[in-house]
Amino acid sequence: MARGLGKGINAFFPDIEEHDDAMIKEIPISECRPNPYQPRKTFHADAIEELKESILEYGVIQPIIVRKSIKGYEIVVGERRYRAAKEAGLDTIPAVEKELTDANMMELALLENLQREDLTPIEEAHAYANLMKELEITQEELSRRLGKSRSHIANIVRLLTLPEQVIAYINNGELSMGHGRALIGIKDKNKIVPFVNKIRKEKLNVRQVEQLIVKLNEGTEKKKKEKPKKDIFLQEQESVLRERLGTAVSIQRGKRKGKIEIEFYNDSDLERIIEVLEK
Repeated sequence: MARGLGKGINAFFPDIEEHDDAMIKEIPISECRPNPYQPRKTFHADAIEELKESILEYGVIQPIIVRKSIKGYEIVVGERRYRAAKEAGLDTIPAVEKELTDANMMELALLENLQREDLTPIEEAHAYANLMKELEITQEELSRRLGKSRSHIANIVRLLTLPEQVIAYINNGELSMGHGRALIGIKDKNKIVPFVNKIRKEKLNVRQVEQLIVKLNEGTEKKKKEKPKKDIFLQEQESVLRERLGTAVSIQRGKRKGKIEIEFYNDSDLERIIEVLEK
């Protein structure tokens, strides 16, 4: 999956890295606090240890970015450096102080992690959802601001519609984002968790999962009501719409008229689909 970011931090805050030595100051590590909007929840010990060894040998080469708060400083960018410096036993760390809003802090924390491909799909999904909620923007607007495709954002956020147990498996790496996207297509939502147990037990890859879900959905449809096989033209059009809208689509043709059913999972997903249709 391509997780690189199209726009960098400078695209949002052009002066964020434009500082000289006079702007850098040493601040007490004891007065630093993690960014409350940090989307990344897990920092791997091995990576911190490796950075700690580098800091012990060369020092902190790049200053962190902080925001002044009542109790000291909130880290905007550079929490990994802060953690490693703390582990290395440093008393102070070089920093550049910026005046930033909460919205700025949310965006910067997300950008830093996306650029380093540090987030799990679930952490990324929560970060997108939180940004849209806090900034009151649509997926289309978020797409423009982050330089990510709208479809990528939509597909990531839709992972949050899966059962909590499945979300946990994706977050810890037992299931991939590809597995998650395939699982969203299961029509009978009560079958998702049992199906996931089968995936984990048999170590099924994404392609195998997709093929089994097709059969699973066919079985679900047959139990509901036996229907005549859909002609190839309608199947092809359903496939086109599914790919375009990023959700399940069903086309039914009657004697005099037909109907198109488009599935959505929540208000945000409905808003996304409407945006696509309006285009």
